[in-house]
Amino acid sequence: MKKKKLFSLVLATVLTAATVLPCYGASTKEKISNAQAEQAAAQSQLDSIQSRIDELNSKKGQSEEYLSELNQQLDDLQNRLQGLQDQYDAKQNELVQIQADLEDAKAKEEEQYEAMKLRIQYMYENSSGNGYMAILFSSKSISELISRAEYIQKISDFDRDLMQEYEDTVDQVKEKETQVQEEQAAIVELQQQSSDQQEAIQELYAAAYQELRTYSAELDDAKSSESALVDEINSKADAINDLIRQAKEEEIAAQKKAEEEAAAAAAAQQAAAEAEAEAARKQAAEAARVAAAEAANAAAKADTDTSSSSGSSSSDSSASSTTTESPSASDTSSSSSSGTYLGRFKLTGYCSCSICTGQWSGGSTASGTTPTAGRTIAMGGVPFGTKLMINGQVYTVEDRGTAYGHVDIFCSSHSEALSFGVQYADVYQLS
Repeated sequence: MKKKKLFSLVLATVLTAATVLPCYGASTKEKISNAQAEQAAAQSQLDSIQSRIDELNSKKGQSEEYLSELNQQLDDLQNRLQGLQDQYDAKQNELVQIQADLEDAKAKEEEQYEAMKLRIQYMYENSSGNGYMAILFSSKSISELISRAEYIQKISDFDRDLMQEYEDTVDQVKEKETQVQEEQAAIVELQQQSSDQQEAIQELYAAAYQELRTYSAELDDAKSSESALVDEINSKADAINDLIRQAKEEEIAAQKKAEEEAAAAAAAQQAAAEAEAEAARKQAAEAARVAAAEAANAAAKADTDTSSSSGSSSSDSSASSTTTESPSASDTSSSSSSGTYLGRFKLTGYCSCSICTGQWSGGSTASGTTPTAGRTIAMGGVPFGTKLMINGQVYTVEDRGTAYGHVDIFCSSHSEALSFGVQYADVYQLS
């Protein structure tokens, strides 16, 4: 019965502690909730900034491609202008040569004209009659007449052919000159068109370049904001880990206090029971002593009438005493030979594949070590190199990725990490 009462008292104490425990450190849990809310808000801002960065990177890439196209067009136009300039220079040289040829033709025409004038003047000065007719009639024979007639015909044909040749040459030269001038005009028009296109493209290039500078400036600002938000999120994560660790410590302390209070209550109940038993024993002993004394007095009175019979009657009454050994209180301290008890933590597994570690796949840990199965674990809130004992195995914190209270154990393969699943175990920190 006394044991049942003792058990009821301990159970009531533990239940009371369990009821109070969730409220213990309520301010810490409120801080954790607030910090998580702030971290979530910062993460939302970071997601928005990163989306903006992606958008700006896309626009910047498009602007760079557009500028590259405009650069190519400007290069093509520059080459075209250079080609047109070369053509113009060639036509100019050709025109200079044509003009020189024209001057030569005109000079030869002038020479021929002067020669004809000299011949005519000679014939006029040395003949008494009419030029060619005088030459013909001054012939002394028919053969001489025919010869002179043929000679005169050849001179006339020669002069006529020569004049015609020079006239044709002059016409051809003038025609060529006109053609070259027209070609030059066409080249100049093409040059003007190309220059106009070049100016238009240069204006587009200036606008696109300014747009690119704007995107670059906005991108720099966004990246600066991203860096600040990442630092803020990391700072919040560290603060949350510290608060979670503090809450765990408070929970363990509250549990220990409840256990100590329960043990004290049980000890008090045991002491009270022992005191009650001792009082009852003393009362029984006193009653037995009184009864024995009364019996002795009665016997002594009866013996006074018989003098011949002497004897001594003694009545020994022994009082049984109940000795109760008090049980030693159980040790409910959270410390043990395994190290400092941190609490019951969630356990998961991970490996170095891209599914588990993303962009850090195949690389080193956050602390710079090579992850090793059976040694490497990831958890926030404690320094790198911290030794934790889990299920009798000693691990070293060498990586990040989980909050305090959640241990991610490195596995040699992804299938092993999957098969590990989600477990829970008591965790001890080794000194």
